[in-house]
Amino acid sequence: MANGFLALGDSYTIGEGVAAAERWPAQLAVRLRDEGIDIADPQIVATTGWTTDELSAAMDAATFVPPYALVTLLIGVNNQYRGRPLDEYRAQSRALLQRAIGFAGGDAKHVVVVSIPDWGVTPFAVSEGCDAALVAHGVDAFNAAARAEVEATGARWVDVTGISRAPESRNELVADGLHPSGVQYARWVAAILPVARTALKAG
Repeated sequence: MANGFLALGDSYTIGEGVAAAERWPAQLAVRLRDEGIDIADPQIVATTGWTTDELSAAMDAATFVPPYALVTLLIGVNNQYRGRPLDEYRAQSRALLQRAIGFAGGDAKHVVVVSIPDWGVTPFAVSEGCDAALVAHGVDAFNAAARAEVEATGARWVDVTGISRAPESRNELVADGLHPSGVQYARWVAAILPVARTALKAG
């Protein structure tokens, strides 16, 4: 039986505006198979607009078949976008991380948490009159909180925020001027791949 793969998140995980095959979890599964790793298609629990508590509620209603050999989590941009408190995000992301570890059979080494990208550099943010520096500060604060929780558990962290801020990434968006295209997701996958590979090979 192929290794199970569970991807938890929001618009960035469901791939708002891209074909199913261009979502980064789908691209990651293909890359892993190319390396001879037997992994199932990702089970994705993610919807555009979800905050941490909305993802948690959806997980309560979803059906899972643990343990998964790989669990990914990318959540929080909508908390930050809506101006929700950092302390609330810290507590809720901690709880989601613990649930993710549970789905990985209680082994944090099989959990990969992906950083929140910086939406403040996008044409959407410009059109909304957003202060790019203020958004960057907020995203960095949320990521720092999430990363501290990840490191405390022994789970794995991948930073894609730098990729999202690269000048070329601003041309790698779908029609809404906000969400990444499959091309940008491929560059995320290049960063996530070695970490996911190590997670899958963990004892």
